[in-house]
Amino acid sequence: MTDGSVVVDGESLTPDAVERVARRNATVRVPERAREAVRKSRERIVDIVESGEAVYGVNTGFGELVQERIPDDDIETLQQNLVRSHAAGTGRELAAEEVRAMLVTRLNALVKGYSGVRERVVDVLVEMLNEAVHPVVKAKGSLGASGDLAPLAHLALVVTGEGEATVDDERLSGSEALNKKNIDPVTLRAKEGLGLINGTQLTVGLASLVVCDAERAMQAADIAGAMTTEATMSTTASSHPSIQRVRPHQGQTESAENVRRLTQNSEIVESHRNCDRVQDAYSLRCLPQVHGAVRDSIQHLREAVETELNSVTDNPLVFPADDADDRASGTENAAVLSGGNFHGQPLALRLDYVTSGLAELASISERRMDRMLNPNIQEEHLPPFLTEGSGLRSGYMIAQYTAADLVSTNRSQGRPSTDSIPVSGNQEDHVSMSAQSAYAARETVESTLRVVGIELACAAQALDFVENLTPGVGTDAAYQEVREHVPHLDEDRPIHRDIESMLALLRSDTLLDVVETALDEPLE
Repeated sequence: MTDGSVVVDGESLTPDAVERVARRNATVRVPERAREAVRKSRERIVDIVESGEAVYGVNTGFGELVQERIPDDDIETLQQNLVRSHAAGTGRELAAEEVRAMLVTRLNALVKGYSGVRERVVDVLVEMLNEAVHPVVKAKGSLGASGDLAPLAHLALVVTGEGEATVDDERLSGSEALNKKNIDPVTLRAKEGLGLINGTQLTVGLASLVVCDAERAMQAADIAGAMTTEATMSTTASSHPSIQRVRPHQGQTESAENVRRLTQNSEIVESHRNCDRVQDAYSLRCLPQVHGAVRDSIQHLREAVETELNSVTDNPLVFPADDADDRASGTENAAVLSGGNFHGQPLALRLDYVTSGLAELASISERRMDRMLNPNIQEEHLPPFLTEGSGLRSGYMIAQYTAADLVSTNRSQGRPSTDSIPVSGNQEDHVSMSAQSAYAARETVESTLRVVGIELACAAQALDFVENLTPGVGTDAAYQEVREHVPHLDEDRPIHRDIESMLALLRSDTLLDVVETALDEPLE
C-alpha cells in the first residue's frame, strides 16, 4: 500500500509525512534545489581533502582516537571501517516502520547540504525507501550522543552492500537485497560514513511516530471522557468557557471545548442539569485540566520534532568559508566546524515529558472507567461491571484489571534523559539517552491507546443502559462507530478481542473522522 509521494527537501518534513513514509509506504523524492545543496556540500569536502589539512571525520580517527592522522590512501577504508565497527547493536530488531522512519529522516538531514556526502548516497537512500529495502537494525546501542550511532551504522551497512536487509518479506544479505532491486551499493568516500551514522535519526524518527499516536490518544481520550460524562450522568459544567477563561492554558481550553462540542444537544446532559449532585469526581470534573496538560506536553514535543526533522545533526559540519570565522578548519572555499548537534537532549527531555503526560492520560481514563464498573460508586441505572445478570456474568470487570496493569507499566518507565554514562575514553562524557526516551514514549503511547480504547468500550456499554435519552451529536457518532467494532456485551466473551478491536479503531483515525463529520467541524 502506498500513500502518495513525500518531498524530502531538508526544510519541510513533518511528523505526519514521516508517518506516511514509515507506515503507509509512501515513496519519496528529492527536488533539484536540495540536490544542488548536496553537490555544493560535496565540493567543499573535496576541496578540504585536496588541501591535506587534518579535519575530524575526514582524515582523522574518531572519538578518543581523534589525534590519529589517517593517510590519504586510507581515507575510504577509514569510512567503511567506521560503519563496520559501529554496527555493534543488540536486542530486538526494529520494525519496518521504525527503520523507514530512520531512513527518511536521515535522508532529509543529508539533503540540507552540510554533511558533505555525494549525491549518489542520497540516491541510494531514496531507492531503498521506494523499493522497500529495509536494513536489519538492532534496537539497543544508542546513547543519543554522538547521535544514534549503532542503529544508524546497521542501516549504513546496507547502503554499502553489507549487513542484512528484508525485501519482499525475505531476509537477505545487504548485497543480495540491493541487487534484487537493482540498486548499486555505495563505496564510501571521505566523510560519508560519518555522515550516515552521526545524528539523531532513530530518536527523531520514533518521536515523529510518538507525536502522531499521542495526538490520536489525546483526541480519543476527550471523546471517551465525554461519553463517560454522559453515561455516569455527570455534568459538562466543568467545561464551561468561563472556567477556562480565568485559567487560560491552551490545552485546557481546547479539551474543554471538545467536551462541549461532543455533547451538544445531549438529552442525557439536559435530563439532570438541575439535579441534587453538586460536584462530580475529579476524574470527570478535572478532565479539561488533566487532558489539557497532556495536550500541552504533546504540542511541546511536536514543536521540537518539527525543528529536529529539518535540522543537520551530524558532526563535523561543512559550511562555505564565509559562514564561519577563521578558527574553523578548512580551505579558503570551505570551513569545517565541530559541534554537538548530534546530542539528543532537546528531544529526550520532551519525550520524557510526554511519557509522563500519557501516563496521566491513561491513569485518569482508568479512573473514569472504574466509575462505570464499580458497584460501590456507579450510578443506579448501571448494573455491576456493566452486565446483566452480574454474579453469573463478570462483564467488563477484568478489562479494568488490564487497564490497571497498563497504567502501572506506564508509571514504571522512568526518565532515561536524566541518566548519562561517559564513553569513548571519556571524550564523550555526557550523553542524552534520547533513544531510550523514545522507546519509553512509544511503549507508553501504545499502552495509553489501549486504556482509552477500553474506556470507550465501557462507555458504549454504559450508554446502552441509558434509556429513552440520546447522547450528544459527537458522542452519539462515537458510540455508533464503537458499536461497529465491539457489539453490546450481553453474554460473557473473551474481552481481549474487544480491546484489540478498539486499538485498531484508534490507530486508524476512523473514530475521529466519524465524529468530526457528525459535528461538521474539527475537534481541537
